[in-house]
Amino acid sequence: MSNRHLFEAGQATTLLSAVALVAGLSFPANATPSPAGNLPSTTPSLTTLSPSTTSSLTPAFSPTNVRLMHRDMNSSDTLPWAGPGNNPSVTFSIPFGACSTAFQTSTKMTIALCTKYVGLQHGITPIAPTVVLMDPRTAQPLATWELHKNGLLGGVYGYLDEQDRVVMTEGNKLLKIAFRAVGRPSTNRHWEFYVAESTTIPGLPETVSIAGVIPDGAGNTWFSTSTALVGSITPTGKVRTLQLGKGERVANGLTPRPNGVSVLTTHKLWEISGPVPKVKWARAYDRGRARKAGQLSWGSGTTPTFFGPHHSRVAIVDSADFTPHLLVFDAETGRTICKMPAFRAPNQGTENSIMAHGNSLWIPSTYGFTYPKLAVEGPQFPEKATFLGGLTRIDLVNDRCVRRWENMHRISTLPMLTLKDFRIWSLTTDQDSSRVWVVSVDARTGKETSRTPVGWLPFDEPMQLTGMITPDGVMWQATATRMLRIAPQ
Repeated sequence: MSNRHLFEAGQATTLLSAVALVAGLSFPANATPSPAGNLPSTTPSLTTLSPSTTSSLTPAFSPTNVRLMHRDMNSSDTLPWAGPGNNPSVTFSIPFGACSTAFQTSTKMTIALCTKYVGLQHGITPIAPTVVLMDPRTAQPLATWELHKNGLLGGVYGYLDEQDRVVMTEGNKLLKIAFRAVGRPSTNRHWEFYVAESTTIPGLPETVSIAGVIPDGAGNTWFSTSTALVGSITPTGKVRTLQLGKGERVANGLTPRPNGVSVLTTHKLWEISGPVPKVKWARAYDRGRARKAGQLSWGSGTTPTFFGPHHSRVAIVDSADFTPHLLVFDAETGRTICKMPAFRAPNQGTENSIMAHGNSLWIPSTYGFTYPKLAVEGPQFPEKATFLGGLTRIDLVNDRCVRRWENMHRISTLPMLTLKDFRIWSLTTDQDSSRVWVVSVDARTGKETSRTPVGWLPFDEPMQLTGMITPDGVMWQATATRMLRIAPQ
């Protein structure tokens, strides 16, 4: 999934007006704003954290699942714990932007990667990539750090390293952004972000658009530009790069490997070994005649997903006209294991990553979903399409693709699979209603298992944004104007 759900000035103006009205909306009884006393201070990068919160911030193990956008080293979008359950409580904050994903630190603080509709820290800047530290109990912003805007993708992809630092790019610099408390524990603490490390990537202009940043299993950091230049940065800061196919672009996330990275361009799936980038294998796929309705770029909208015995298989969905295909390859050699229509229903496609567990895959459809006009690339085919939804399960049985079920569930955010309750979680909307719901689906059967109202359109347009579910079952999910904290009762 590319997750380039950012707005340019035209969309920002509309949504800024929406933000001003959010406070006056009538939300469900269990969806309440956080106490006004915890709202951010007037200093953009600092605010007060209540003593009741600081007393609970004891260091603990923070698993990989809450540090990566696609939740693990296989980009499976799967979590080992349970979700928020039936009839969860909902609190929220208004971060004055849309947050593309969230992470949880070892102290259980929440850090979100957001796009503010208007940035102020570098002058008045429409659409400013921003890192936001949030109160783990109230979701209120505690500190912010705005980055310089460099391309449409700037500030969206990143991850949290083992030292609780946000790793992301600002132009041609790889930044590691840390946070710290300011003040004595006996008084109200303030929080601030600061740049702990900065590495300039040689040979790249300051205005370069970085499409993805991810760590591999050997301690290297990998990046790709939107023009398909892939590079690795070793723990000692040594940078090496490799240009992939001519005319290819990267519009989706990277998947880390034990010593390398998997890159899906607008033309091919590339397996790259490291630390010196070398092509292990590459496979072309059917990208169709133009950008498919409900996708952001001309090509596959998925992120490579590894699954199966010892994660020996890798899956993508192509962008073929009318009937896109699920493609499963041998992760070591690139040999085709199986190929079948990704959906039983006609005229489908996806911009979202595939969920995986064991030998099973769950594929959501985004066909017809409407993105901001300035967030997409190139003409669309067909010109008009309706977002009907769709979710299907396909199992790999003796290296054959076998469909288990398919429904027409309208998934409007990047879905997540929680294994303890075996449910798929997302926000959803209905064609004939302005309600926004958090919904869970039984991953075994495809049947809906819970539905709770959390907001209204257009203020809570889900935008196919990426959320997070923490080990205690709290779902953090952004909408166009709010950050929702959806917690078990």
